[in-house]
Amino acid sequence: MALVSAHFRTLLQYRAAALAGLGTQLFWGLIRVMIFEGFYSANVDAQPMELADVVTYVWLGQTFLVMLPWNMQSDVQALVRSGGVSYELLRPLDLYAAWFSRALAFRSAPTLLRAAPLLTIAILFLRMEGPDSWPAATAFVGAMAGALILSCAITTILTVSLLWTLSGQGLTQIVTVSVMIFSGNIVPLPFFPEWAQPILSFLPFRGLADTPYRLYMGHIPPGDLLIALVHQLPGRSSWSSSASGYSPEGCAAWSSREASNDKRAIPLPPLRRHLH
Repeated sequence: MALVSAHFRTLLQYRAAALAGLGTQLFWGLIRVMIFEGFYSANVDAQPMELADVVTYVWLGQTFLVMLPWNMQSDVQALVRSGGVSYELLRPLDLYAAWFSRALAFRSAPTLLRAAPLLTIAILFLRMEGPDSWPAATAFVGAMAGALILSCAITTILTVSLLWTLSGQGLTQIVTVSVMIFSGNIVPLPFFPEWAQPILSFLPFRGLADTPYRLYMGHIPPGDLLIALVHQLPGRSSWSSSASGYSPEGCAAWSSREASNDKRAIPLPPLRRHLH
């Protein structure tokens, strides 16, 4: 909790960035709402969601956009690239828990700064509807807590993958595209074809956005919250194999290649074997 609190307080200081992000998300939210309005006005066929629900879905997606695991922490990435993570591995702490705590602050603090003003503006002026009922609102809050934990777990796994790949950009880009598409952030998942619905339900990304938003709108009964939370449970099975396979010599080779570009390289501890 001390790690979460320290990083959380640090991130809360970036109010100007939060204000700029708020303006950006309002702009793109308006564009997406206009796109869906044009689609509904040009198509007379029955759609899986009402336009009012789609508008609410879009604004919820814009509100909690920064909570999605579409990037990793740059300071941890630099630490692994330089080999300084060896010091972290030698400390008597659970490094997965430490990185998870940092991810928790990394995902929650910017969201907290943007969510309240954006929701207020969207509900008052941009036709976003409130929750379907009080039980739906309660279920939504519970599902968003599960989505935050799931997002932090995916972020931490991305960070752990640096122990294998060092750069991590390829995996990050794959996960970013997967999260944006399969969570429903670009197109609400009910618009996907029927044959794709079992696949979308199997993947963990639905729990990041689609499930909480549809609980909010009453499309999923509040009584199904427990099922949603079980689907959101994260794992940490990749950690033990990642940590045991980490080689500081590999990071040293990367660091020597990057030394001319990265002046913050941290000297490696005098280790000559893999850490187990």
